[in-house]
Amino acid sequence: MNAADADAYLARFRKVLEHIDAHLDGDLSVEGLSRVAAFSKFHFHRQFSSLFGMGVYEYVQLQRLKRASYQLAFRDQHSIIEVALASGYEGPEAFARAFKKRVGQTPSEFRKQPRWEPWSATYQPLSELRSRHMKPTPQSAQVKVIHFPETKVAALQHRGDPRRIGDSVRTFITWRKQNALPPRLSATFNVLHDNPEEVAPEDYRLDICAATDREVKENPFGVVAKVIPAGRCAVLRHVGSDDTLAATVRYLYAEWLPQSGEELRDFPLFFQRVSFFPDVPEHEAVTDVFLPLK
Repeated sequence: MNAADADAYLARFRKVLEHIDAHLDGDLSVEGLSRVAAFSKFHFHRQFSSLFGMGVYEYVQLQRLKRASYQLAFRDQHSIIEVALASGYEGPEAFARAFKKRVGQTPSEFRKQPRWEPWSATYQPLSELRSRHMKPTPQSAQVKVIHFPETKVAALQHRGDPRRIGDSVRTFITWRKQNALPPRLSATFNVLHDNPEEVAPEDYRLDICAATDREVKENPFGVVAKVIPAGRCAVLRHVGSDDTLAATVRYLYAEWLPQSGEELRDFPLFFQRVSFFPDVPEHEAVTDVFLPLK
């Protein structure tokens, strides 16, 4: 198989992964997925498991339960039975058994207080699969140099193990609700003070921010007023999972920046979260990546 044939083969399976993302509520039988890829249903399961290292049924279940865990942790408007039915289960009991087997907590326990370390271990194989096979392919023409306006934000700093960012996100969501600043009214930013690959987990820092001109009053959540300063930035839109976001960041630093002739400004890399998983299918989530320039 030459390189072009291999790329075409992999593209057919990437189409399957995107179809699964977009149809987690629907029929994801092997027969239906084989039609998406235009492969024989008699061989599709072996092809899938040989390429990805896990069976199609396991992949679908993991992806459904991943979305369910995000809905449980971050979207309290969804009841547990609604999450169960949307995950392909006939009722909450079967869903609870499957969820606890995978995650180690019942859905109600996870909703109350997620244990992120075992959750991360459960989904590490899924993350590695997606980061390997669903990587973006950015090009220099997609990078724009803009003037970013000064933006006042309410910010909560997460400090510690990146696997526990979910706890900080939950805290920040609670603060946003109490202050009537939902994402549709207030742009969401992340300011990345550290690279998780280069610092000890306990030293990792990231600011979770909501744009607002309001006074940020003293509060028990630790949310404070900060400013993302005005200045030139290179911006590249990332479409897809956070599992593949590092590839977009790496492209900006390793490929675009050396070829651009630009110099970096003394402010950290930051993201704007435009649309969120689980509100949209994971492969359709949108994050704008900003690289501050002189």
